[in-house]
Amino acid sequence: MPALTYDILKQDETTHARVGRVTTPHGSFDTPAFMPVGTQGTVKGLTPDQVRTTGSQIILGNTYHLMLRPGSELIARHAGLQQWTRWQGPMLTDSGGFQVFSLAEMNKITDAGVRFKSHLDGAMIDLPPERSMQVQHELGADIIMAFDDCPPASNTFPGDAAAYAQRVRVANERTLLWLERCIKTHHDSGRDQQQALFPIVQGGTDLDQRDWCIDRVCAFDSPGYAIGGVAVGESPELIHAIVEHTAPKLPVDKPRYLMGVGYERDIVAAVRAGVDMFDCVLPTRNGRKGYAFGQRGVVKLRNASHKDDAGPIEPGCDCAACGGGYSRSYLHHLFKAGEMLGCNLVSLHNLRHFQRLMLDIRAAIAHNAWSSLAEDWPVAGLG
Repeated sequence: MPALTYDILKQDETTHARVGRVTTPHGSFDTPAFMPVGTQGTVKGLTPDQVRTTGSQIILGNTYHLMLRPGSELIARHAGLQQWTRWQGPMLTDSGGFQVFSLAEMNKITDAGVRFKSHLDGAMIDLPPERSMQVQHELGADIIMAFDDCPPASNTFPGDAAAYAQRVRVANERTLLWLERCIKTHHDSGRDQQQALFPIVQGGTDLDQRDWCIDRVCAFDSPGYAIGGVAVGESPELIHAIVEHTAPKLPVDKPRYLMGVGYERDIVAAVRAGVDMFDCVLPTRNGRKGYAFGQRGVVKLRNASHKDDAGPIEPGCDCAACGGGYSRSYLHHLFKAGEMLGCNLVSLHNLRHFQRLMLDIRAAIAHNAWSSLAEDWPVAGLG
């Protein structure tokens, strides 16, 4: 059996959107799928059982952080990330590259790989593509990502347009070079039947460079493909334009993963373009701040307007907070008092919010009913 299979169950009649199912050694998940992020080997503040109650079927782990602490070798000794964390379903790990570029205090990028200073103890660490593969093999996730060079957003790049174009070209060439090394390392490891390796399409905001990368990355027959470099500071309009250009050009019979995206409007636009998988830290990160996602917008539970509000976060929501009868008034109190239960309940609500969105998206595709999605989810921007 291959490490991953993908079945398209329904194709929308008017868009590139589709409903499917991905099967891995640790089980299956429905697509379009939203993956909660477990950066440090945990979806912050929640148990695996709590995460499952939100309808989440697959979660993400972070190679950079787990490599630094506690170390992938230790996790391998404990039978891999799923067994160690008690998450028994499908799991994906990123390559660590994005965190090296965005978090490392100092990094040096060459064709050989990346050298960076650990944010934990200042130690200098080398991370070539082969090491990224080794770490992900030891973590043992079902889906692993190729090591890639992710250029910054054009509006944050410290240089002129010509310099940015050159940076994107170099990133594309390096991404392809590193991909070849990742594929060889993965194949030589003998783990092709246990872990599915996804290449990543880069290209920044340059659509011609996106096409250049698509052509070369898709020349490799991979179990799935990812779109990277679109959640690094661009406007929603630019994100949509890049994804709408890129996603339909990826192989139609393989799952497509948009990395790091996030808000409801971006997810819905990407689904219409043919994307199947998403991840983002927003649900739990914002939940810990008292920001609750709703079908009509964000509810800021710390605001005084909720102090005496007996209603739930979202009428009709079946999450542990809303379905459990917890009022906005009580949640407001928890955040004002600094009680951890508030973070827990709102994080659960936010994860359930995104899983309810995915359920309704899948239903809209299955029944060709985008109009009902627009009516029920004004926050998705379909109206």
